[in-house]
Amino acid sequence: MTGAGQTPPPGWYPDPGGAPGMVRWWDGGTWSDVMMPSGPGVAVRTAPGAAQHREVELSPADQAETGRTPRRSAVWIALVAVVVLVGAVVGTLLALRPDGDRSDRTAAPSTSAVPSQPGGGSAFPSGMVRITDRAAGISYPYLGEGWSEFDLGLQLETTETTGQYFTTQEGTPDGGIFISQCTSGPVAAEYGYAGPSTLQSTVTRLAASVRGNYYPGPNEREVLRDEARTVDGRAAHLVEFTLTWDVEGYDATGERAALLLIDVGRPAPALVYISIPNTHAELYGVIDRVLEDIDVL
Repeated sequence: MTGAGQTPPPGWYPDPGGAPGMVRWWDGGTWSDVMMPSGPGVAVRTAPGAAQHREVELSPADQAETGRTPRRSAVWIALVAVVVLVGAVVGTLLALRPDGDRSDRTAAPSTSAVPSQPGGGSAFPSGMVRITDRAAGISYPYLGEGWSEFDLGLQLETTETTGQYFTTQEGTPDGGIFISQCTSGPVAAEYGYAGPSTLQSTVTRLAASVRGNYYPGPNEREVLRDEARTVDGRAAHLVEFTLTWDVEGYDATGERAALLLIDVGRPAPALVYISIPNTHAELYGVIDRVLEDIDVL
């Protein structure tokens, strides 16, 4: 049990910055970089005083020992409070607007093939709640503060790439960055899609492609789910797996990934690709959160 004065256990807690309806992961010593909305599948603990204030009190020596840079200060918290207040006002104004004008609640598909500010990412519009990928013909939840608009160029598996990501490691051995991501796009023709009967074979090829293109090797794969599904009344197929590796220079030693291929009634099916490294295993729950809330346009 946790007694008075003890460090609170790891878990999801209400955001210490005061963002309404948002929770942040506490790992027992520091806060995660990423917040997410509270909701089904998220067990939120009662916020103890130590969890609310511990990170503000970290000394420079503590920060150096943990290898983490300070994420929050008294000034930062004050700024967040101001941003939250402004966001609440903006959100109220947006809610009062006619339904016909919701352009700032969706993200337009990215067609840039050149990364802009690698590792940084572009902020989504204020009031964002869902990402709309018009090229692929689907929409799905925006995962909240800390997730930036995907601006790292096209992925090989899709003809256009839309979505969200955040950087989990700068300066990987190959000179790039390592990320968590939730992206989508129309599948490229070379993956052999020829209608709903080929959903499984196509997504199997796509899973092999991302494994070879985006993860350290050699790696081992364990398939968690390989199943037909229905998404908003349309045929779909899901492949979810974990990868593990032991490669020097990477913070992560594994990753959980899910690829959902959806027949959206167009020549190219829509691919949803979610991938979370085990350095942020507390976010594995966002996989089902996205998979259960996809709409076909």
